[in-house]
Amino acid sequence: MMKNSVSESSFYIESDSDREEKGTEKGGEEEEEEEEGGSSSESDSSVVASRQFSRPGSHNTAWPNSYRQSIDTYSNVVSPNLGFLSSPAHSALSRLSSSFLSSSLTRKQTPEILSSLIKPLLPTTTNDHHHQQQQPHERRSSHALLPPLPEKRSSKKIHDDADHDQPSKLSFDDLPVSQNCSYGQAVMNGINALCGIGILSTPHAVKEGGWLGLSMLLLFAVLAWYTGILLRRCLDSDPGLETYPDIGQAAFGTTGRIIVAIALYAELYACCVEYIILEGDNLASLFPNAKLSLGGLVLNSHNLFALMTTIAVLPTVWLKDFRMLSYISAGGVVASILVVLCLFWAGIVDHVGFQSKGTALNLTTFPVAIGIYSYCFQGHAVFPNIYTSMAKPSEYPSVLITCFTIVTLFSAGAGAIGYAMFGESTQSQFTLNMPQNLVASKIAIWTTVVNPFTKYALTMAPVALSLEELVPSSHVYSILIRTALVISTLVVGLVIPFFGLVLALIGSLLTMLVSFILPCICFLSIARRKISRLEGTFCMFIIIIGLICSAIGTYSALSKIIQNLS
Repeated sequence: MMKNSVSESSFYIESDSDREEKGTEKGGEEEEEEEEGGSSSESDSSVVASRQFSRPGSHNTAWPNSYRQSIDTYSNVVSPNLGFLSSPAHSALSRLSSSFLSSSLTRKQTPEILSSLIKPLLPTTTNDHHHQQQQPHERRSSHALLPPLPEKRSSKKIHDDADHDQPSKLSFDDLPVSQNCSYGQAVMNGINALCGIGILSTPHAVKEGGWLGLSMLLLFAVLAWYTGILLRRCLDSDPGLETYPDIGQAAFGTTGRIIVAIALYAELYACCVEYIILEGDNLASLFPNAKLSLGGLVLNSHNLFALMTTIAVLPTVWLKDFRMLSYISAGGVVASILVVLCLFWAGIVDHVGFQSKGTALNLTTFPVAIGIYSYCFQGHAVFPNIYTSMAKPSEYPSVLITCFTIVTLFSAGAGAIGYAMFGESTQSQFTLNMPQNLVASKIAIWTTVVNPFTKYALTMAPVALSLEELVPSSHVYSILIRTALVISTLVVGLVIPFFGLVLALIGSLLTMLVSFILPCICFLSIARRKISRLEGTFCMFIIIIGLICSAIGTYSALSKIIQNLS
């Protein structure tokens, strides 16, 4: 029998001490509201406070419980200001968080223990209460969002056990998560989520759809911004909502939560498959004559480097401490911008030239372009986390506008420049077209090669953690699950080694669902009695557009994959 099953974690028994704490927190919040004036910052404070002091409700007690922490770490660009790490409270919490993670990589035992260990850190004295009033914007840590489980042991026994626990290795839960994010940090987190490998294929998308196809990129940017706003409105409907799966549960119950979670995790898993294909393509372009013979099996350069990449990233997926990878992966924003700048440099400064006029519209392969363009806006999985971590939630729409504007400009610029440079010979990644004798080309290719090594583990970890919730807590099970996931991405990458087509399939099938269709459906379900007819009609329009684009894009990508395989 599982130690902490999903059904067991769905119940929350509120103790007398919990009620006393809740009353103290509520009183402090009311006094704080009386002291502050009616400025715009008060609105932000009330939103932050409502989330800070609200207990995890029924929305975040079902599978997956690990979503908040894993997605925070996957998408978070850590603040350069790390002075708060030396505070006594943070040090105490770090010691406590490391004391109960010695058994495995999983987090299944953390809700029960955290519900007890965090209590002494809550304000219990007058001085502590006054200090809390001086910092109204401070948010809960991501750990506090885990659902508390019923007490099975006395509080005294738990604290005695905690005192005797020895410090252990760090785990995924020890990672710094975003709290009180500033406007700039939120923008960086958003760009980090949006700026991915999709930007490498935008020239290929222009080739497949023609110049007029770029209008779809702009249309998707506007619709994705609007659906990002809808996610915020869904979160504001209930202070207990924190993540995208929470929204799914608020809209359609446990079934909605599971469907949303599966879609999100499938998207992350598919990204890892693309990393394997990406590495094989780019390393094979650098070393085309590499091969390996194993008995009667001969591995060509693409398969060899895909296998080597898998072997290289496998130990990083086993890590208990993802902290270093979290810091390094924040450079993904810089890497994406650098690669695009190298493309511009090669075309303008190195005089590769712009010979191709191209075609205005290519209806035959236009659906493939739709899938690639939609893939460029797959950040909705982390938008709720970004919103709930902001110090000033009212700035969230502006953050999204900034993120989508920057990403759209770079994606459209890379698509236009790349297609103008390489024309109908444009490959699925523009790095494969760049002349290898140029310094800019070498920088672009090696940046593209190195970046996935820092992102693979963080991208796969949320998927692994969600599966580990479904089995007994064990270090062996964790290793087996993560190893199986990594090997499976290699198998899929070798069987379907078509980067552009797989990218189009992911964009049409998964990104279209997560970024366009589901936000509208969930919003209509949650706020159906509070929206105008015009707004409801516009949501239905997005749903219809999303379904049509998803259907034709998925069919086109699958048919071309099957055609290439045969």
